[in-house]
Amino acid sequence: MNGTASGGGGGAADGGPLLLGVRHHGPGSARAVRAALEAARPRVVLIEGPPEADALVPLAADEGMRPPVALLAHAVDEPGRSAFWPMAEFSPEWVAIRWALDHGVPARFIDLPAAHTLAWERGDERGAGPEGEEDEKQEGERQEDGEDTAGDGAPRAGVRVDPLGTLARTAGYDDPERWWEDVVEHRGVGAGDPFAPFAALEEAMGALRETYGDGGHERDAVREAYMRLQVRAAGREAGDDGVAVVCGAWHVPALRQRASVTADRALLKGLPKVRADMTWVPWTHRRLARASGYGAGIDSPGWYGHLFGAPDRPVERWMTKVAGLLREEDRPVSSAHVIEAVRLAETLAVLRGRPLPGLGETTDAVRAVMCDGSDVPLALVRDRLVVGDVLGEVPASAPAVPLQRDLDRQQRRLRCKPEAREREVELDLRKETDAERSRLLHRLGLLGVAWGERIVSRGSTGTFRETWRLRWEPELSVRVAEAGVWGTTVLAAATARAEADAVAAPGLAEVTGLAERCLLAGLSDALPAVMRVLADRAALDTDVGHLAQALPALVRSLRYGDVRGTDTAALAEVAAGLAERVFVGLPPACAGLDADAAEEMRRHVDAVHGAVGLLEDGSAPHGTDLRGRWRAVLRVLSGRDSVPGGIRGRAVRLLLDGGEVDAGEAARLMGLALSVGTPPADAAAWIEGFVGGGAGGGMLLVHDERLLALVDGWLTGVPAEAFTDVLPLLRRTFSAYEPGVRRTLGELVRRGPGERAGVTGTGAGIPGFAAEPDTARADAVLPVVRLLLGTDTEEKRPERQPDSLAGVGG
Repeated sequence: MNGTASGGGGGAADGGPLLLGVRHHGPGSARAVRAALEAARPRVVLIEGPPEADALVPLAADEGMRPPVALLAHAVDEPGRSAFWPMAEFSPEWVAIRWALDHGVPARFIDLPAAHTLAWERGDERGAGPEGEEDEKQEGERQEDGEDTAGDGAPRAGVRVDPLGTLARTAGYDDPERWWEDVVEHRGVGAGDPFAPFAALEEAMGALRETYGDGGHERDAVREAYMRLQVRAAGREAGDDGVAVVCGAWHVPALRQRASVTADRALLKGLPKVRADMTWVPWTHRRLARASGYGAGIDSPGWYGHLFGAPDRPVERWMTKVAGLLREEDRPVSSAHVIEAVRLAETLAVLRGRPLPGLGETTDAVRAVMCDGSDVPLALVRDRLVVGDVLGEVPASAPAVPLQRDLDRQQRRLRCKPEAREREVELDLRKETDAERSRLLHRLGLLGVAWGERIVSRGSTGTFRETWRLRWEPELSVRVAEAGVWGTTVLAAATARAEADAVAAPGLAEVTGLAERCLLAGLSDALPAVMRVLADRAALDTDVGHLAQALPALVRSLRYGDVRGTDTAALAEVAAGLAERVFVGLPPACAGLDADAAEEMRRHVDAVHGAVGLLEDGSAPHGTDLRGRWRAVLRVLSGRDSVPGGIRGRAVRLLLDGGEVDAGEAARLMGLALSVGTPPADAAAWIEGFVGGGAGGGMLLVHDERLLALVDGWLTGVPAEAFTDVLPLLRRTFSAYEPGVRRTLGELVRRGPGERAGVTGTGAGIPGFAAEPDTARADAVLPVVRLLLGTDTEEKRPERQPDSLAGVGG
């Protein structure tokens, strides 16, 4: 199909076939096709499209078929090589199919078979259909900008001519869409000759082809030769005057051409070929509007669908839709707004010399009247209405690979319907249905079918809750077909894929990540194979960085055993062994590192610290004191001079957070690190490791002003020549703090050491602080706190007890 070639054909005066040249996905063309077919009553309808889909035509009349839909062809031996032929309710091809089915007339596709299209060249895989509809659109846009035209305005060799843009420029329009709306979409079909628009557009396309030849697309000649052969065959069957052909307008002059059968067959000789399967798949308006991938490249499918479906007064009905959408979003839009918006759109059309208001006029009117001149609500109108979130439906009787059948069954059983509109889903894994939904999404993720994206849950960090962002995209049908090589069910395919991925994984971290995904997906049969690979890789890998990177994912996996009911004993043994190897190898691995390597190793230290904490929460094998072993490693790191300052500072901080050293000992270690003999850059790195890197060090300095005084005193003593080297490190450290923390630290430094609590030993010199808690001031905030927590009742409150604030949170 030629998504940018627009126009028509017509019935031949000599009684030849009725050639109806159309613009694909054009509501005006669709209405004109319906009127022409009603007037001509052909005995056979031929449509531009792959002939392998002939057997699928009757499904278009099924009650379960809801456009937009697409014909999907894929190579049997290589499902990833695929092509789509999208059709919306307002597509002329769809209208022709439905007319033929409603009137008992045969409908057949006559374009080059998909078997040849898929085999042609791999460049097709990125196209918007077999003829690279998106590439043509983009080439046409470049040509309009003059990038691909010669000095005389003719297109350069190999560049697809844009018929719509050329005709629009000839008519004096700078916008092809606006020209098309004026001459086709706003033209009434009920009166006059129903074949007149096709004859006029055929004449225009003939003139363009005389000027530009085949328009620079080498495959057009081959496709048109095949279509001519099919038209001749249909003419022998039903008579030339009984054949109607619905195709892209660009092809009409070529189909009218009197070429010999021998010449056409010669063009088709020796074409590459593959085995291809074809089916119907759901499509979306958003995909029709997308300018890359498999989209059809039209800008406003929602608007086109409205024009095609509105029986009368399309502008008034459109404004009513917009008002309804804005009201749903709590925008104050009244009937008066609708009336004024319609009037403004009609006035703009008159001022711009247009027969009726188009999308540009309605958009300008909505912005001015309903959106108060703001583009923010207007963006919502464009997203929801101009483009839209419509997702088509395909009946269950449509051909599909077994994996797709199993996926459809699970989606129905779990009440998890695919939708084009993005939505968030909260899953509580303690509920069996939600747990099954989670396993399905994780299994599809392993298969490369990215239906859902897991995001951070709001308000919960527990492992029993997951949040997913779901959106079904049409190309996921291709991914399902590709995944069919792994099995006939989602479970079997995911299991086989996980086992294969474990063997092919490049590193230890990838294998541990895969083990985590297997647990999340409930692949109990795949987990032993993955664990064998994991144990082998862990035994052979001597890189401490790799081991430290792998441990957190492995330990996270242990947490899923409780909520998902998975036996993780084998994982616990491997994780404990991995941790022991990290403990042994970490101190020597931290010696003599440069700044970048030290920063990476510091992140590994943080990750291992969190992993050890989870293991000590009950996941480690019996009798294993991993926390004690880890504390000893941190003490070694904190006191070894060969270890970079950032790692030493982080080790002290982790010991302080764990209660292994007190604030006084931390101050002593900081004093040693910031002594005169320490190079300023190393001292700054120590500070960054201690209070930076997202470790909450800002609040530590706020509440322990002895540490702040040490940092302040060291910084003021840094020599001027070294200050410029130290400043970037400190800036990076303190810029990570929240604004309130930075403001408090600045205020504490401004007051000077004589007034700080950490130096004087009391808080009496700081406004807002006293030597002892002020219970009267604490009582004053209790009513507000109760109100915020929702614990305020009409009952009489008990008398205040000592430490009353301590129990408010409960």
